[in-house]
Amino acid sequence: MPDDTTKETAIVLGVGAERGLGAALARRFAGHGYHVVLAGRTADKLADRADEIRAMGGTATAMVSDVTIQDSIEQLFAQAAETGPIAAVLYNAGNNARIPFQDITAAQFERFWRICCFGGFLTAQAAIAHMLPRQRGSLFFTGASGSLRGRTNFAHFASAKAGLRNMAQSLAREFGPQGLHVAHFIIDGVIDGQMIRERFPEFVDRMGADGALDPDAIAQTVFHIHEQPPSAWTHEVDLRPFKENW
Repeated sequence: MPDDTTKETAIVLGVGAERGLGAALARRFAGHGYHVVLAGRTADKLADRADEIRAMGGTATAMVSDVTIQDSIEQLFAQAAETGPIAAVLYNAGNNARIPFQDITAAQFERFWRICCFGGFLTAQAAIAHMLPRQRGSLFFTGASGSLRGRTNFAHFASAKAGLRNMAQSLAREFGPQGLHVAHFIIDGVIDGQMIRERFPEFVDRMGADGALDPDAIAQTVFHIHEQPPSAWTHEVDLRPFKENW
């Protein structure tokens, strides 16, 4: 954990709603003394999340960034490094939609791949370039059920998430021995966030208490793995509600 004079930086990519995984990750790292750089697509949401972290006594910088554009990612990391040594990079960017296979356009398929997989590649290259000279740091990726298996109407999503997972495995094998902790988190279930509650409130109610994943509970596990000593690192963990059928 950083001390008060040399505050380290954690970058969270994919920050939006207050009750969302990106925001929960940012709060968790800020609460443990890291300066948090919040990256996402919507300036107003990022500013609100940064204000919330400052109100709880933490420090944060909000930066609009597009994970699919290399120049945007490189600028994000260059500015983040000015706030302190980069100790953790959390790739939480992603999107999903139910689309029958024959209805998927080529543009849609590529767009899902660019956000769910290609953006992870650009982020990993930038993160490794900054962290490798120190031979320390965490590079974490948010996965999903689709990382492991494809389901009807989700070929576009599953193929991209599977690609991200395999890339994370390759990075762990290449850069783990050089001091970088690469981990992949399979979120197997619905996250109890703002999006699902606004769009499908009846679905959340039907699942009942603890039937969906609490973003803060996920963030707790992520931070625990960030703190693991290198003699016993976790590369992959799956998280699901106790009621989930798997």
